[in-house]
Amino acid sequence: MRGSISILIAAAALSLSMASPVAAQEDAVFTKANSDFAAGNFSAAINGYESLVKNRHWNASLFYDLGNAYFRTGDLGRAILNYERALALDPAQAEARANLQLVRDQARALELKPSWIEEHLSFLTPAQYTWLGAIAFWCAVGILCGLYFSQRRAVVWIFAFLLSTTLAIGAALVVYRLETGRAGRDLAIVTRKNIQARLATAESAGTVLVLPPGSEIKILSTRGDWLYADLPNDLQGWIPAASAERVRL
Repeated sequence: MRGSISILIAAAALSLSMASPVAAQEDAVFTKANSDFAAGNFSAAINGYESLVKNRHWNASLFYDLGNAYFRTGDLGRAILNYERALALDPAQAEARANLQLVRDQARALELKPSWIEEHLSFLTPAQYTWLGAIAFWCAVGILCGLYFSQRRAVVWIFAFLLSTTLAIGAALVVYRLETGRAGRDLAIVTRKNIQARLATAESAGTVLVLPPGSEIKILSTRGDWLYADLPNDLQGWIPAASAERVRL
């Protein structure tokens, strides 16, 4: 038994010793990128931030800083993309929301029309709604078990059961709508300038809509090097796959 405990402690210590240098290296890269940004070396800052993104070290502050760096280089499409990514991780980040609106106005980017749920209930992320629904579900299960074994079923506990059940179902519906709606997993941002959405997968096909950089689309399907997507103004069309990037990584 003692031998097993010793092995577990040694394994935990090894994991911590391996994690610490990695965390220190990430901090060093982030600090260097911030220094490059402050010095006006925006391309170098972008390279540093993007290396952290590539290695999946994601957080709202990283995407916010990366958006600022792209904005300083005049790349409005990728600035909007990274502000959107910051808000997907932290909807309450006021600075990212303010900068997003500023750059959208400057780029004249087009937006998809949000549903009622997306417009009024997106102050929490889908993950946070999932946690809320899970807590409400297990509260409802616990209350139901208590009611089943109790000889007296107080009205207050019946009400608590109904409330918890309603919260669990409501949270599940909100998560579904957020994941499949305008700002769900299929949301993408046009990163190139003046992309023409077309009626078919050919450059000679008719134009449906011209999309300024930073415009929102919802990817519906792919065919080769083309994406078929919902577009602003309730339209649909094909755009080159290389011209847009998903917000969710």
